[in-house]
Amino acid sequence: MAQRADFDNIDLYLIRVLHTLITEQSVSRAALQLQSSQPAVSAQLKRLRELTGDPLLVRAGNGMTPTTTVLHLVGPAAILLQEADRLFSPRSRRDVFEPATSTITFRIAASDYLDPLFLPELVAHLKKVAPLTRLELLPLSGEFDYRRSLAAGEVDLVIGNWLEPPGELHLGKLMSDEIVCLMTEDHPIVRVAAGRGWTVEKYLACEHVAPTPTFRGARGVIDEHLASRGLSRDIMVRSAHFSLIPLMVAQSLLVLTTGRLFCSRYVDSLPVRIVRCPVPFPALNYYQLWHDLTHASSSLRWLREQVRDVARGLASHGMLKRSKARAA
Repeated sequence: MAQRADFDNIDLYLIRVLHTLITEQSVSRAALQLQSSQPAVSAQLKRLRELTGDPLLVRAGNGMTPTTTVLHLVGPAAILLQEADRLFSPRSRRDVFEPATSTITFRIAASDYLDPLFLPELVAHLKKVAPLTRLELLPLSGEFDYRRSLAAGEVDLVIGNWLEPPGELHLGKLMSDEIVCLMTEDHPIVRVAAGRGWTVEKYLACEHVAPTPTFRGARGVIDEHLASRGLSRDIMVRSAHFSLIPLMVAQSLLVLTTGRLFCSRYVDSLPVRIVRCPVPFPALNYYQLWHDLTHASSSLRWLREQVRDVARGLASHGMLKRSKARAA
């Protein structure tokens, strides 16, 4: 721990250097982010090492990797910078967001599992109520570390589905959906599924199509649940382009297992059928996740409210459409 004399000499810029070094894991990249020089950032890293009594970043091949100690510092450093911004920034002191005139850029990482109409509806809504704002929409993929990006302030919001969302992030539940199967209307299972012949064994024996996991090593919510029951399915195709999977299903014997709301968008335009899944699944829950770094921001609080309202509006429309179809 730093001595009192050292503590009194720590300035906010040094905390910013620490946070940038942790998130960039590179002196040269940190220098670019800070608009500084490599020698200056190296000197500040040396000072930080003296203050913490830890190497913070160590050589690993051609790059640098954080120590265990430094991984625990990124959260406190982000909070400290956020609180300093609230104290000293005129923008933060006003804490007023005017959507009609704001020119802010919102950065959202999202999967398209929820509903193929969700992102287009969200964009249309935001451009209507906040016409001068800009949007950067990023895909969730195996190469995208959304937890690090949220902690670094590189992305404002992440939208997707998880059995257990990361505990260190704030979350807002958007909606729940029923897990079903989508297959071509000519699939032999369509006739079987109408009776009692559609069994767990027959489901597992089908040829399945699944989305590429959203991060390296993940199995996805469907396969995580199957594994928890000691089951596994035969995945013949994995695709990073989730919105194209219904087209693949329509022209093959592949079976897609996902939310009913997503599947319902295709039954009127493609020769596909929705079939109940013989494996009992819990509800498929969709969330928006954000970091402490942006929790108090008035603009991002407003954004989260818009995302929630658009998602719930689509879900309500889908449930209404489903009930009318059953009544007919």
